Amino acid sequence: MGADHDVLDALLAGNERHVAGLPDDYFAAVQDGQHPDVVSVCCSDSRVPQERMWGVDDPGTVFTPSNIGNQVWDEDDGEQIVDGGLLYPIAHTGTTVAAVVGHTGCGAVTAAYNAATDGELPGPRGVDKWVEQLVPVIEEGLESDLIDADANDETVINQLVEYNVDYQTRFLRAADDVPDEVDVYGFVYDFQGIYGDEPGRTYLVNINGETDPEAIAAELPEEYEAVTDSLLH
Repeated sequence: MGADHDVLDALLAGNERHVAGLPDDYFAAVQDGQHPDVVSVCCSDSRVPQERMWGVDDPGTVFTPSNIGNQVWDEDDGEQIVDGGLLYPIAHTGTTVAAVVGHTGCGAVTAAYNAATDGELPGPRGVDKWVEQLVPVIEEGLESDLIDADANDETVINQLVEYNVDYQTRFLRAADDVPDEVDVYGFVYDFQGIYGDEPGRTYLVNINGETDPEAIAAELPEEYEAVTDSLLH
């Protein structure tokens, strides 16, 4: 020991504040089990606060797996399967809603775009595995008529972020391990003013496969009609 541990000190101080701010019965309802309302798979990114984006205060409300590129799958023996972190609450805690949450300026989508267009992976190997799983999604997006290939890189990347959310949502809805009664929603978390001028807004881009903003808005209460949008043609 003897070295400076500024980050550790900040973590411990932060946990002190967390503990001090909790009511005595904060964990009472979840001491013996959990039944989260939703499993929300996000991209691993320090700028995307999994629970705060939903305004969640109570434990046991949102099951929060995350990975590089908010991917709903993993590979097992060469087969693409639903990722266990997402599937666990659906299979074992009665969760019937899944949310796939991408975000603007996504580094994972950017890395997969670079790999698809010039063959360069970012490294190291543990990162490359997840980026490589995204490459076919990005290639399909670039070959579709939904992406504006003549736009600048920022626009293309953000269109591909939304395309990836739609793709992951489709995979999840089609998976045999996910019951038909599970609702699957796709969102893009915007902290860069790409969709609108409210940083931190999650824009709803997919409801159970529906991607047309007007059709989605028709399913929402009037006060939420402005939270749906699309960058795709």
